[in-house]
Amino acid sequence: MASLEERIRNLRKGALVLSLSSDDTRRNALIAVADALLSRKDEIKAANAADIERAKEKGVQPALLHRLAFTDDKIASAVKGLRELSSLPDPVGRVREKRELDPGFVLEKMTFPIGVIAMIFEARPDALVQIAGLALRSGNAVVLKGGSEAEASNRVLVEIIREATAPYINAEWILGIESHADVSAMLRLDKDIDLVIPRGSNSFVRYVMDHTHIPVIGHSDGICSVYVDAFADIDMAVRIAVDSKVQYPAACNAVETILVHKDAAPAFLPRLGEAFKAEGVLIHGDDETRKHIPGAVAASEADFHTEFLGLECAVKVVSSIEEAICHIAEHGSHHTDAIVTMSEESRKLFFRSVDSADVFCNCSTRFADGFRFGLGAEVGISTSKIHARGPVGLDGLMTTKWLLSGNGEIVSDYSGPDGKPFHHKELPHA
Repeated sequence: MASLEERIRNLRKGALVLSLSSDDTRRNALIAVADALLSRKDEIKAANAADIERAKEKGVQPALLHRLAFTDDKIASAVKGLRELSSLPDPVGRVREKRELDPGFVLEKMTFPIGVIAMIFEARPDALVQIAGLALRSGNAVVLKGGSEAEASNRVLVEIIREATAPYINAEWILGIESHADVSAMLRLDKDIDLVIPRGSNSFVRYVMDHTHIPVIGHSDGICSVYVDAFADIDMAVRIAVDSKVQYPAACNAVETILVHKDAAPAFLPRLGEAFKAEGVLIHGDDETRKHIPGAVAASEADFHTEFLGLECAVKVVSSIEEAICHIAEHGSHHTDAIVTMSEESRKLFFRSVDSADVFCNCSTRFADGFRFGLGAEVGISTSKIHARGPVGLDGLMTTKWLLSGNGEIVSDYSGPDGKPFHHKELPHA
């Protein structure tokens, strides 16, 4: 059997084949994957059931078991996502800028696939499908390392995807790896892998950054906040807070901290306490919060740095919007933060001041998602400020080339006191 290094180097050839493939080829390959997931659903579910059983034996927490489960609904959602991804415009070969330097001397900035991308992600089989689909649609080869708890599920899914796409992509473009040793070896292959995208804790993302020379897009903790402003509609604020916490508490865009302006606290907090009690949410509250929600437990400083990933939430009363913004800057993870307010001034201040990838007003933090943004899917939510930020969809998996087409022009013609001037005329582009 070929070594890991040889298999990853083969992906470089597959990346070239993919980058040269037609839009229809990649669309049809995606549809073939969707069809294969449905036709082999029983096989997928059997592997997933084995993963879940092993995870339970190891005492894996319920929130992680929820992520691990690849249910009928999640399979249907993954299939729907692939079909919608296939309907999106081709991201390859799009002209972002077009400029005439001189008559007939034209410069274009055009999109191209990054090449070979490595993804390290949590034990979520549905995430593997999303990531593979995005890589295929964007013309990138991909190395996939999912959480060890989903090992059997991931192995079957990679096999299904590879077999479904083989009639369309006659090259190795997808590779699943399983061991920590494989990850360590992969991180050394900076000549063969163009980008690493790790999803997980801050410490894990930092570990990856410290152990590779490959460029990294970091997707770390999701310590998301909802700030209920003095000018909030209380009914709206309760609905948004509950949805942000309860709709899928294990997600990275679920709210973990709720900040409440002191003027809104008397009306909002008792309502929040009742709503959270009905949903089984444990509230870690500061002293002021517990005056209004007697059932809340005392919050520690650590609670405001915690990604609970379950039915728990930290709640704090603040004296001003400025204090809320400072709290988010100190305790947040730059992922997704929202304000509930009817004040346009508060909205603008929050939008300008909160340094997060996603900043929302009067809506749930759970909208921070590539599918909901119309990106088809996402490989993760980047908290980096370089290259891609927020949900990373097709556009985030593209790079660009400057393409200059001339008619024998040389720099000497444009140099010196008698050199020709550039006229730099902007041209229309798609």
